[in-house]
Amino acid sequence: MDKLSSMLNEHINTFNSANTPEILSKIKYFADTIINCIKHGNKVLIAGNGGSAADAQHFAAELVVRLKYNRNAIPAIALTTDTSIITAIGNDFGYDKIFSRQIEALGKPGDIFIGISTSGYSGNIISSTTVAKDMGICTLVLTGKTGGELCSIIDTSNVIIAPSNNTARIQEFHEFVLHAIAEIVEDYFCELPTTLKGRGF
Repeated sequence: MDKLSSMLNEHINTFNSANTPEILSKIKYFADTIINCIKHGNKVLIAGNGGSAADAQHFAAELVVRLKYNRNAIPAIALTTDTSIITAIGNDFGYDKIFSRQIEALGKPGDIFIGISTSGYSGNIISSTTVAKDMGICTLVLTGKTGGELCSIIDTSNVIIAPSNNTARIQEFHEFVLHAIAEIVEDYFCELPTTLKGRGF
């Protein structure tokens, strides 16, 4: 029981530490950036490793399918799902290229790439961020701990750092952030006038 209580307190402390104007405004900024991307006919690409890959797929599903309301699909692709593509890239070019190669194939200026790395040192997320920036694709990052190398290659306004050094607590916070973003984005498109909904939303 003591272990469970400690885990729960750590979770609560992480969320309390994140309840700041800076982090909340960044979450809203991420959501607004995605809304603007979709309004202009672009899409969201998202990737991560391990638990962060699951988060990427979860977020893409919320956008493509629905979170709370029936509405038109929002274009989002998790780059973590196609094992044939991932293993071919890993075999031919290396693991660090498994997402960036897909961005080269699928991305275009005006799209958004969301990279998730609890440490900020995931080589394939760093590579993807660099490629996306070079292609004119807006890059948003979720990370934790110190922010790692990712914080040195991207504008800090485009990075949300979970206030924890514990990977599990970081992932839990990332899940909240992605749910919050999905809810804000969905609310926006569900509130559009009927005339605009008829043109795609």
